Amino acid sequence: MSFEENIKNEKFKLPEAASPVGSYVATKIVNKLLYISGQISIDENGNLIKGKLGKELNTEDGYNAAIRCALGIVAQAKKSCNNDLSKIKACIKLTGFVNSTDDYIEQPKVINGASDTIVKIFGESGMHTRAAVSTNSLPLGVAVEIDAIFELN
Repeated sequence: MSFEENIKNEKFKLPEAASPVGSYVATKIVNKLLYISGQISIDENGNLIKGKLGKELNTEDGYNAAIRCALGIVAQAKKSCNNDLSKIKACIKLTGFVNSTDDYIEQPKVINGASDTIVKIFGESGMHTRAAVSTNSLPLGVAVEIDAIFELN
């Protein structure tokens, strides 16, 4: 099954790949690696998913926010590959940042939302290395931000 078919079968709707709002690029290809800048948690309606895990948000909220980050990553990858996801060979790494309280310890469970989504879309090629990092703040007050590295064919 193709990556596009997996997206349809899972009923995922990719957001529009947002343009950067600073002095950086959304994606960069170096040799056969595609680097994707951090994608922040934005809901289906384009609203920021804000809040701190362990305070305003619970782990399930964070998991769902991480799914949205992963869909943003896939949208950026697709745009970078001229709308052809078959150009992707594998997901190499995700780095997830979780806006959380000092005593919150479920960052890995939050970032599982992104990991699960990438694997649902890319199958075995979606298996990746990962970091799940706690932070005391993220841009615009969002709950989660995730960046990615993919290998291209």
